[in-house]
Amino acid sequence: MSTISPKPSRPLGAILLITIALAVNLAISLWMVQQAPSWLPLQASSAAPHVDSLFALETGIGSFLFLGCLEVILWAVLFQRADKYDLDNGAPIEGNWTLEIIWTVIPFLIVMAIAWHAIGINATLASLGGKERVSSADQALRVAANAPGDGQQAVGPIQVIARQWSWEFVYPEGVRSSELHLPLNRPARFELISLDVLHGFYIPAFRLKQDIVPGSVIAYRLTPTRIGRYRLRDSMFSGGYFASNQSLVVVQSEADYQSWLKQAAAAPLRPSWNEASELYQRRLARGDHGWAVVPPAAPPLVNVGLDAASPHDA
Repeated sequence: MSTISPKPSRPLGAILLITIALAVNLAISLWMVQQAPSWLPLQASSAAPHVDSLFALETGIGSFLFLGCLEVILWAVLFQRADKYDLDNGAPIEGNWTLEIIWTVIPFLIVMAIAWHAIGINATLASLGGKERVSSADQALRVAANAPGDGQQAVGPIQVIARQWSWEFVYPEGVRSSELHLPLNRPARFELISLDVLHGFYIPAFRLKQDIVPGSVIAYRLTPTRIGRYRLRDSMFSGGYFASNQSLVVVQSEADYQSWLKQAAAAPLRPSWNEASELYQRRLARGDHGWAVVPPAAPPLVNVGLDAASPHDA
């Protein structure tokens, strides 16, 4: 007569401890979700909150998984340690379909949740303007004119000219500057152009980055939502002095923006200050030693140059 051995019971204390650990992990992860946006630069565009929400979601999920793995390791170290002189291998675990399903389904659901949210964010950013690579400035103008709007009259198109290593901005009114001025809460349309190599139009406070491809004109659109001064950086390695290829983005009220345009139009054209040119001249003064570098392009002639000592908010 065969006997059926009873299934091992799960200690109530272990179940309670696991439940408490999961609740604590969840609470900490939700707190991390709330804290994550504060680690990033100021939100200064309509795209920034959407990008930050994706970052916060990934931070929360990552925190929960990290804490869970850490607790399993600590449990094993504290309560599942072998005896001092025990050199035997652990018992092999085979054929546990429950575990197989759990560690397959849970990662799948996590990845799908992140992907679903990321796709939604990408669609939202596209509806806010997005970008399109075109073959000419006239086509860029047509693309920008047909871009979805939010009821506000758009500024531009403003030509963004990238070169080694300086930025130049040309406004429809004919004003040329080395810093980008934008009115608050109005969509701004751009034509992104590179005169030499691949550059990156990157404003951290706006959470937007766009590669500028040589030989192409890229129609681009964004909406600033916070008055302030923000840093524009070249996000692509474009040569020896690419780190100095930075500028300022000045977001101001409509009245201040129109006043700046009038003052800039009255100013004469002059070469803008350029850090890369200064660094290259210092190199030449020291004898032009070291790795060969490409000489910087001549600084652009602008109505308003770049102030090297000007502070920025983000």
